[in-house]
Amino acid sequence: MWRTRAAAACVICRSLANSSYGIKRKSPLQNLHLVSRSIHHPYYPSAKFQRPPLRISIQQFSSLNRLPLHKTKLLNVKHGYQSHRNFWLARLASRLLRVRYLILGSAVGGGYTAKKTYEQWKDMIPDLEDYKWIVPDFIWELDELGLLGELILLQQQIQQHEEEARRAAGFSSQQKRKLKYQRMLERLEKENKELRKLVLQRDDKGIHQRKLKKSLIDMYSEVLDILSDYDASYNTQDHLPRVVVVGDQSAGKTSVLEMIAQARIFPRGSGEMMTRSPVKVTLSEGPHHVALFKDSSREFDLTKEEDLAALRNEIEIRMRNSVKEGCTVSTETISLSVKGPGLQRMVLVDLPGVISTVTSGMAPDTKETIFSISKAYMQNPNAIILCIQDGSVDAERSIVTDLVSQMDPQGKRTIFVLTKVDLAEKNVASPNRIQQIIEGKLFPMKALGYFAVVTGKGNSSESIESIKEYEEEFFQNSKLLKTSMLKAHQVTTKNLSLAVSDCFWKMVRESVEQQADAFKATRFNLETEWKNNYPRLRELDRNELFEKAKNEILDEVISLTQVTPKHWEDMLEKTLWERVSTHVIENIYLPAAQTANSGTFNTTVDIKLKQWTDKQLPNKAVEVAWETLQEEFSRFMTEKKGKEHDDIFDKLKQAVKEETIKRHKWNERAEDSLRVIQHNALEDRSISDKQQWDAAIHFMEETLQSRLKDTESVIEDMVGPDWKKRLWHWVGRTKEQNIRNETKNELEKLIKCNEDHPAYLANDEVTTVRKNLEARGVAVDPCLIKDTWHQIYRRYFLKSALNHCNLCRRGFYYYQRHFVDSELECNDIVLFWRIQRMLAITANTLRQQLTNTEVRRLEKNVKEVLEDFAEDNEKKVKLLTGKRVQLAEDLSEYSVLE
Repeated sequence: MWRTRAAAACVICRSLANSSYGIKRKSPLQNLHLVSRSIHHPYYPSAKFQRPPLRISIQQFSSLNRLPLHKTKLLNVKHGYQSHRNFWLARLASRLLRVRYLILGSAVGGGYTAKKTYEQWKDMIPDLEDYKWIVPDFIWELDELGLLGELILLQQQIQQHEEEARRAAGFSSQQKRKLKYQRMLERLEKENKELRKLVLQRDDKGIHQRKLKKSLIDMYSEVLDILSDYDASYNTQDHLPRVVVVGDQSAGKTSVLEMIAQARIFPRGSGEMMTRSPVKVTLSEGPHHVALFKDSSREFDLTKEEDLAALRNEIEIRMRNSVKEGCTVSTETISLSVKGPGLQRMVLVDLPGVISTVTSGMAPDTKETIFSISKAYMQNPNAIILCIQDGSVDAERSIVTDLVSQMDPQGKRTIFVLTKVDLAEKNVASPNRIQQIIEGKLFPMKALGYFAVVTGKGNSSESIESIKEYEEEFFQNSKLLKTSMLKAHQVTTKNLSLAVSDCFWKMVRESVEQQADAFKATRFNLETEWKNNYPRLRELDRNELFEKAKNEILDEVISLTQVTPKHWEDMLEKTLWERVSTHVIENIYLPAAQTANSGTFNTTVDIKLKQWTDKQLPNKAVEVAWETLQEEFSRFMTEKKGKEHDDIFDKLKQAVKEETIKRHKWNERAEDSLRVIQHNALEDRSISDKQQWDAAIHFMEETLQSRLKDTESVIEDMVGPDWKKRLWHWVGRTKEQNIRNETKNELEKLIKCNEDHPAYLANDEVTTVRKNLEARGVAVDPCLIKDTWHQIYRRYFLKSALNHCNLCRRGFYYYQRHFVDSELECNDIVLFWRIQRMLAITANTLRQQLTNTEVRRLEKNVKEVLEDFAEDNEKKVKLLTGKRVQLAEDLSEYSVLE
């Protein structure tokens, strides 16, 4: 208040002096307003506070109402009024001089006194730079919320309490002064906590109309979750800091965690193992005290008992579900995030308690599994080990201290916590033993710091607030603290939380920088290896390669639509005839051609064609079309396109092709429509022109010549090589071949004697041939005679049919005019024309089905297969392999980690 008055007085004096000399300046009230709005705080020189305008009453300035505040205007008056003007001017000047001298003197004196008092007070006030953490940094941006005044009052209270503490220092003992100072700090922290909560709640409601960024600890926790999902070969998840909470079973480590989180969030039991898997708890500050799981959007309100019970139940269910059958503990981590006002930001991992004996109901390997889990987390060189020791039992019974000593022999990252100190003080005969533990002289284990805490009276229904009050009350009255066995900064979970948080963030800063340098070095090595091995290729990871292969496969499927109709029809007609030619010759043509007359031939042909069309032909045609489509699809998928071909996609393309073919089914209605078309085509017997006639003759000749060639090959195998081959190659006939050769010669004589001999050999003719051979000393079985006759007569018949084809070249004239001439009955030519026309029409119909329906359905199946493969990571890993893929994957992973 005195500073405001002194400044106001100085401004008024300067304003009066300036106005007396006719200098145009702002009024004293205006200058006072400006000064009061820009006063620098004495303990925060860098902060310029905007105070409300200073309010001065009318009575305080009533004596100043008659003062001239502006430049006196010179009036252009006549000479007669000069003497009158000088008289009033003198009176006004004399009054002004009296008032000014009075105000100026008082202002100078008051200012000097105020400055001297200010310097004395300033020397008495302690430096508060060390207590800036009490007030949040961002609070100075919230002036428009009206909270600045509260902060200034809070700071004045700090100054006042510091002064009181300093005055009381000479009249109390050192321990009493520490306790009083500790109580003052706790009270101020409580006030600060309430103020921070108010600020966060208002900010959460959107007063600033600005979007809050995700907190640093939340982003860090997400990084840990991401790294834990990566392949263990990268070793990334083992090099980032986290606070690992270890201790003997029932040592109170879960209770310590709950005190740090300020909520009873963990399931509890009486002496039994409750922590069955690692629980990662991310603590961060927020306007509301809530908890949520990493894989769930539900928020548990930690201020409501029903939500706390639901949270404990959910954690217990997740723990039991993570434990495999036949096991007691699990290595699967449960991720939990807790937010609330005043929480220290850090990431803690609660591990199952270390046991010394496996009890009934536990798996035999439970002890070893807990040890391996604890070692896996503690061997991280950047992990902070929070070692929890039960103070109510003998220190010699502790198991965890030896385990921690093995993992951190120098104690550079270990914080020791002694729990249940209230019970220890009652039960321990010598309090010096507790002092030895806290000073690190009893255990061989070394640590950064030692703390003693009390986490309740053992009642599971106690609230966090009641536990904190009990802890504060205990240490205030404890002999351990009064006799200086314990230091004030080594007690209470609040001090422990601050120390752990400070150590955690220090470790984070150091390790993140080291890890970033290691990532950069590894990435540089990978990039160098890539440039040396694949200088002209881009760094495509497995997913990018799959997308590239997907586009290539789809382009190849689209290429099927660009196949010309003629190419489709030629392939279909050729393949279909290869499949049905044997049936046409053996089951239709030969039986009909060996009949007595043309009427019987046509009847036999019509009957057999109808049977064939109704049962086998449509199905065979669809099979041929599907195989043709597969062949073309495979050709496009496996065809190498010069320099653009990439071998890395071959396995993927082959798998896509096989899966697509397995899924594709031809349209079931195709056979019905095809049957009608084929039946109509075979019923037509009218050859319209000579060109079609000649084409049928050519088709028949090619077919018969092919069959004749096959028959000659069979006969040669039966009778052995002729004399030329025997002479040239020096080979002979076997005994059976000699017998068959003699039988062949005898049967050929029979055909020469009767050129119109039927296709079947009579029994008396078989007997005659056998007796003739026996007369020459050749014993022959009748079955061998009949078998040889079949091939001999077949050859004879095919040669006769070919000669008949040659004669029928001039038979179109007789056919067209329906002349009946026994020599030129060309019914077999008409049959082959009908077959040929049916093949062409069938090929055309199948081509239309292919191009209009089946190719599109095949393309759709390919897309579905690719989509399924895209979602199956194991499939992609199996199909896209090799050094190039693995190197690109490593580069991609390290890019993400950077």
